[in-house]
Amino acid sequence: MPTYAVTYRYVDDAAKLDHYRAEHRAFLREQYEAGRLLLSGPLTDGDAAALLIVRGDDMQDAQSVLADDPFRREGLIAEATTRGWNVVIGEFAALG
Repeated sequence: MPTYAVTYRYVDDAAKLDHYRAEHRAFLREQYEAGRLLLSGPLTDGDAAALLIVRGDDMQDAQSVLADDPFRREGLIAEATTRGWNVVIGEFAALG
């Protein structure tokens, strides 16, 4: 199953992000436990953003993994990009 790198850029509303963060992380944990989300975490060098590594049959399937994210539901993701990622070195290379 192919691997995809998803980046989120969040809206500038720290209070609302904080309010929904636990629900967002619980949702991501479910995706991780289902084997669809491999890694996730905030980026620390600029705007409020995150990197998520997901598995999907194709790009549309990979995007569907995150479709029910509470941050998306609440309009807290200003921009999301999904790019195919060819992992050639590391533990996730063996999954492809």
